[in-house]
Amino acid sequence: MLAPTHEATRYKENVVYLSGFLDVRSVGDVREELSRLIDNSDGDVIVDLEALDALDATGLGLLVATHRRTQLLGRQLVLRHPVPSVVRILAVTRLHRILHVERTPLPISA
Repeated sequence: MLAPTHEATRYKENVVYLSGFLDVRSVGDVREELSRLIDNSDGDVIVDLEALDALDATGLGLLVATHRRTQLLGRQLVLRHPVPSVVRILAVTRLHRILHVERTPLPISA
């Protein structure tokens, strides 16, 4: 069972969807889920952050460790659709320069 502050669900296409908080209380469950996905799949590992409310230093550490592990296997960690607060944290820590981040395109207004 996952921590009550966080939900992670693995679907086909190597995507893990995160919601809630990626923090010291939930990082263990997410680490297990990502390890299962890496061990049982090929290709890029995609973490969808669209429903993630926030993350702390422990969550950032997990993302960096997962990035390193996928690189060693010749694969890539892709952070998809991070919310603005997560984008800010990645920018302030300069992790956006290391991690592959796919942002949600802004709508075009007329």
